[in-house]
Amino acid sequence: MTDTVTLSIKQAEKLSLAVLEAGGFSHEHASAIMRSVIAAQIDECHSHGLYRLIGCVQTARNGGLDTHVLPEIMDQAPAITRINAHKGCSLLSFEKGLPFLIEKARHCGISVLAINNSFHFSALWPEVEQISAHGLVGMAMTPTHAFVAPAGGTKPLLGTNPIAFSWPRPGKNPYTFDFATSVIARGEIELHRRAGKEIPEDWAIDENGQPTTDATKALAGAMLTFGGHKGSALSTMIGLLAGPLIGDVLGHETHAASEDRPGNPHHGEIIIAFAPETFLGEEAQKHLDHAEELFERIIEQGARLPSQRRFEARERSRKNGVTIPKALHDELSILAEAV
Repeated sequence: MTDTVTLSIKQAEKLSLAVLEAGGFSHEHASAIMRSVIAAQIDECHSHGLYRLIGCVQTARNGGLDTHVLPEIMDQAPAITRINAHKGCSLLSFEKGLPFLIEKARHCGISVLAINNSFHFSALWPEVEQISAHGLVGMAMTPTHAFVAPAGGTKPLLGTNPIAFSWPRPGKNPYTFDFATSVIARGEIELHRRAGKEIPEDWAIDENGQPTTDATKALAGAMLTFGGHKGSALSTMIGLLAGPLIGDVLGHETHAASEDRPGNPHHGEIIIAFAPETFLGEEAQKHLDHAEELFERIIEQGARLPSQRRFEARERSRKNGVTIPKALHDELSILAEAV
């Protein structure tokens, strides 16, 4: 008996929608969430793929988010769009706000989409790649719950606070990166716990502030920032930009929903778009071509561009489908049949 299950992309999409709609999500919300987790799964980022559906359903069942509410869009300023997600998932808010972000960036050269009061769980690269697909430069940042100790500290205070960036390369895959400011994404530690595997010693500390390779103790303790004080400072910056700057909370003021209480898992996200043609006019293409020299020089040294492995995985998945652990498939199938 095999330990894995391979699904076509259409089968994975159908399963995802079934899980979410059985979990109480409206079709509109379920569709937006499905598109994000499928994008991650196709890229073989298992920590943000189909596995994340379980957390979405659990949060909904625990009363931690509104599964039907529609985002409220506010035209804040010529270059700023604000969206109140009203405790709904951030992904539908992003999809509703993207046309405003693009139009304002082309008009002003730069545009900001501020999403407030949202439940956010997803990878950021599908969002910034949607921006670069329009020929714009995209950035996105969001805080998370307090899982990470600041450099020199021993208690959770910062979030994993990811940042993503995508630069358009017409005819080629965009230059994209998306990473947490912690050493590793929290989902990776959870996947190690589920698999009964140890984690590297530099990922986290236990409740006593001591290094640990035990994933369970790591989840109960605190994760570490990458690069020590540098990652800590970058994480703090993200918390400020996607928090107080857009009128939202700091990560340590949020809490996951549980069976005992709905918690407060809602916070902000900031997305920024830059329009090269508005900045540079007729010279835009010349300078985009100039940027290609940098990418070529990186590759000439034998180095790889960020996301290269993801793009290779994307091609494999489009050809062969997506493969997930059988235990995960079984768990999702049960959720899909739940009423």
